[in-house]
Amino acid sequence: MPVAFEHVVIHQAQWFMPGEPVDNTEMDRFIAPLNRISGRIKQRILAENGIQQRYYAIAEDGGTRWSNTTMAANAIRACLEQAGLDMGEVGLLASGSSGGDLLMPGFANAIQGELGAPPLEVHSVHGICAAGVTALQTVAQGIELGAHRHGLAVASEMPSRLFRRSRFASQDYQADFDAHFLRWMLSDGAGAALLSHKDQVLPTTQAGVRLRLRWIHQKSFSGDYPVCMQLGATRESSRSHLDYDSWAEAEQAGALSLRQDIRLLPHLFDIGIHEYVKLVRDGWVDPERISHFLCHYSSEKFIPVVADLLEQAGLAIPAERWYSNLRWRGNTGAASILIMLAEFMRDRTLTPGEQILCYVPESGRFTTAYMLLEVEACDAPAAALSYPTAKQSASASTDQVDIAPPHDPATAPQGLRDLLTQLAPIWHDYRSQVWRTPLLRSLHDGSMRMQDYQKWMADWIPQVREGAKWMREACDSLSPTYAPLAELIRLHAGEEQDDFKILFEDYQQAGGTATEIEQLSRNPGGQALNSYLHALAASQDPIGLLGAIYIIEGTGQRIVPALLPLLKSSLSLEPNMYRFLHYHGMNDEHHLARWLVAVELALDCDETGRAEQIIIETARRTAALYLMQFQYAKEF
Repeated sequence: MPVAFEHVVIHQAQWFMPGEPVDNTEMDRFIAPLNRISGRIKQRILAENGIQQRYYAIAEDGGTRWSNTTMAANAIRACLEQAGLDMGEVGLLASGSSGGDLLMPGFANAIQGELGAPPLEVHSVHGICAAGVTALQTVAQGIELGAHRHGLAVASEMPSRLFRRSRFASQDYQADFDAHFLRWMLSDGAGAALLSHKDQVLPTTQAGVRLRLRWIHQKSFSGDYPVCMQLGATRESSRSHLDYDSWAEAEQAGALSLRQDIRLLPHLFDIGIHEYVKLVRDGWVDPERISHFLCHYSSEKFIPVVADLLEQAGLAIPAERWYSNLRWRGNTGAASILIMLAEFMRDRTLTPGEQILCYVPESGRFTTAYMLLEVEACDAPAAALSYPTAKQSASASTDQVDIAPPHDPATAPQGLRDLLTQLAPIWHDYRSQVWRTPLLRSLHDGSMRMQDYQKWMADWIPQVREGAKWMREACDSLSPTYAPLAELIRLHAGEEQDDFKILFEDYQQAGGTATEIEQLSRNPGGQALNSYLHALAASQDPIGLLGAIYIIEGTGQRIVPALLPLLKSSLSLEPNMYRFLHYHGMNDEHHLARWLVAVELALDCDETGRAEQIIIETARRTAALYLMQFQYAKEF
């Protein structure tokens, strides 16, 4: 549930960008390709991200011109100057950043020292992109509680020092793609915002308007997914840079290279839009009222991804309402949303009553942040704000709460929206719990052994073999009314009837000792799932099995692809040990497209009016049993 505010306004926001803008042709003077492969990666990334210029706080020789602390302090000075205040009137300072100039003390303390500010309350938020929102929320909460009249939120980033050529050229270590990627994505800069109690009127506020802070919503999914973006460990290991005998050794091993696993990024937008739809359903956002959408993204490549998901949810925000300065400011991480907000306030003529929705996805360990602002006149009496009650939100959350993540939104038939929005929270709860099972946790922390992989496959093989069987049994149990559906399911069963053989061969190549599939047995979760599916298939008109397929095929499309890179890096698997996982990661999207057609057929043929609810209930039970199979994969 969002944190709501009654008494907080943003009077002013400003930024500091170091030096002159650096366009794509001039980047090599600061951040040069390391070799021919690096050059090709650069061309590819710049072609996709849409960034035309950015700023660097380093000089061409790699020396620091402005420190991270100095940039943050300069943004604050500009903000206070525009507001007509001095630091002595500010009671709270919160900073957000992925790291200051020193490992300790805190970044906010360093900024206070740089400013020579008098004693005040400070908070240092360490994170990545969402850290700027967290700093702003920290200040807002202090004002809302009545502890302060004015507070400053500042966010600043200086990744260029990590990317300068000297850090790579002087060593034998060859940076991999994950380490190359972010060299062409990130840049330096700082943004600051002045927050005040609504009763504080500043005559210097631009254009006679201010932004009323309605609410902030943040949620971390760090327990659900492995690390996507990190600094301090090698790609292959969770060993910290502090665990090496020296930092020179850590540098040589690549543990001090900033990395991002781009294969995990699609999951970030799934969960981000999931949270957005909840906010709409619970009454916190009305898409029709959103006048401006400030969306932080690292690459223009992701614009259609977000737009398509919003469109499928029926909650799209028109493109003309989107605002981004990525092209000419670059991606400044935690500072991006504050720099964007400051530039937006300067460039746009704002009218009281307009609402501004801000969205910040963070890829480090997956965090989603939203913030709603409303424009109001500075000289008008502060209007009372209304919010959904906890009871209203809880009630709305049990209704249609989401889009359906496993299928491709662009291919969804029009008539399935209600069904898909009810299936989606089942999927998200299942997905979240799967990622926290012992098997997947061992992948997260690098402790998975080859025996664990063998056992997982040994449990899984009998289930895969039974899949085609219960699908055919279900076809035999369908009445003539469902003849078109039966034909489609038989086609799918025929394509998958021999898949278990591929998995069994992978198991043997990975060192599995069983010579016949009959020697393998399911774990308790797998046994319960298999018994449930066969029993259901034997019942009259078992259309609920479409709910089971939704969970099973969704696992193949959304979870398996994210597991495969972790497995390969953890266990050094040969290609002939994971053919089944690779096949399903590549093909389950097509299977789910067929599933959409099957559901449409089932609903068209249904004469009882109960098909939709039966599919939903079966999906819920299947998710619980499939989760049990994952839980026992390492424990039993």
